[in-house]
Parts: sequence; C-alpha cells; structure tokens
Amino acid sequence: MTVSIDRSRSLEELERDRWQAPPADATRLIATAHALRSRPVGTLTAEDLRLLIGQDVGLPVLLPLAVEMLRDNPLAEGDMYEGDLLRAVLTRNSAVWSAYPELAGQLTFIVGGLSDLSPDLRSKVERFVGAVQNS
Repeated sequence: MTVSIDRSRSLEELERDRWQAPPADATRLIATAHALRSRPVGTLTAEDLRLLIGQDVGLPVLLPLAVEMLRDNPLAEGDMYEGDLLRAVLTRNSAVWSAYPELAGQLTFIVGGLSDLSPDLRSKVERFVGAVQNS
C-alpha cells in the first residue's frame, strides 16, 4: 500500500482541523500534542509519532508513516524504551485496523519476523495478530 501524504504539511493542514491553543494549565502531554499537530508530518520523530498515536491523534495520516518507520526499524525507539513506537501502533483499537486492512497486513508481516521480544511486547503482538485475523 502506497500512501500519498504531503509530508511538508502539518496534521492541522492535512486534516483541515486547527485546534484551539491548549489552556494555560494544560499538561505537558496536551501541550506537546497541540504543538506537534502544527509541525510538518515529515519532520515527526519516532517519539512524536509514539506520543500522538498513543493519544489516537491523526491516525489516518500517522499510522502509515509509523508503519513505514517500523518497516525500516521494527523496534524504533522514542523516549521510553526500545519498541515503544511499535507498542503504540499495536495497541490501537481493532476497529482502526479494520478500516485499514492493507496497513494491518503490512504490520502483521513486520511483526511476524520479530524474535527476542519482551514478554509484554510479545503479548501485544499476539493480541494484534489475533484481532486482525478475526476481523
């Protein structure tokens, strides 16, 4: 599946949805998510993708970019631990993957070649593969 995303544009531009500025007392997570939505998606790092995807922000745009990154490095690491981007992607609601079966197939292929995963990540992989196969 080849997804054509203008990487020079921000999520705000691509989704045509500009969020209001976060309140002054917003958490760091909220403030960061707001700020990342205004950056060109082509500049987002593994950590940026992990954070936004983990909050279910911009999934139609960001999941293809994350799967592309995971294709090159399945255990791509944000600021948390090795494989944290993969964990964020794998743990999205199964309805998301039903909407993007080709992307789910690519991710299934990627995780099929992984070994020596932590028990937690292995569990997430098995849950994801099971959900995709049953949808």
